[in-house]
Amino acid sequence: MTALLVVASAIAGAVIGWSADPIITRVPLKLPVRGPASPDEPPAPRGRRVVVAILCGVLCGAVAAQYDDSWVLPAYLVLAVGLVVLSAIDFEHLLLPNRIVYPLGYATAALLLLAAVGDDDFSALGRAIAAGAVAFVAFFVLHLVSPRSMGFGDVRLSLILGAALGWLGWGEVFVGLFAGFVYGALVGIVLIVTRLRGRNQALPFGPFLAAGAMTGILVGASIVDWYVR
Repeated sequence: MTALLVVASAIAGAVIGWSADPIITRVPLKLPVRGPASPDEPPAPRGRRVVVAILCGVLCGAVAAQYDDSWVLPAYLVLAVGLVVLSAIDFEHLLLPNRIVYPLGYATAALLLLAAVGDDDFSALGRAIAAGAVAFVAFFVLHLVSPRSMGFGDVRLSLILGAALGWLGWGEVFVGLFAGFVYGALVGIVLIVTRLRGRNQALPFGPFLAAGAMTGILVGASIVDWYVR
C-alpha cells in the first residue's frame, strides 16, 4: 500500500507541476490564469515545465513515503507543490505573489486542522500555530532590519513554513528555517566566487526557504536525533 501511495503521489505531483506552468508565467504578470495565452504573455523559459514537474513529482513521492500513515500527508503534499511553484516564480521575478501565498496558507491551515482531527493530535496543531507566529515575528524583525535582504513575501511565507514545521516539533522548526539561510549563504558565496552574480545583485530567498522547509519536513527528525545524541 505504501509503495502504491508513493507512486500515485509522485505521478499526481508531476502532473500538477506540469499543469502549473501557466500559473508560473501569468500570476507574476497579473494576467488571467485561465484561457489561452494572451499577446502579452512571454514564452516560458525552456525546460522550466519539465524541471517543475520533476521536482513536484519527486517531493510528493518523498513526502508520501515519509508520512503515509498520517493525516498530515495532504498538507505536506499541497505545501510541496506550492513551494515549487513559488520558487520558480521567485527565481524569475524576485517575487512571492500573494495570489499564491495566501491560498497556500489557507490550504495548509485547513489541512493541518484536518490532520489534528484525523490523528487526534491537537497538541501538534497548537505547536504549529505557535511556531508559525514565532517564525513570522522573527522574519518580520529581519525585514525591518534589512528590507533589501528580506522581502515581505518571505515574511508571509515564513508563517506557513513555521506552522508546517511546527507540527513536527521545535527541532524541525529550527532545522528547516536555519537550513534555508545556510542554503542561501552557500549558493550566494558560490555565485560571487564564480562571478556569476555581483555582490549587489539581489538573490531570491524564497527558493532557499522552501528547500530548507522541505529538508526539515523530510529529514528534520533524523537531523535532530543525530544532534542530540
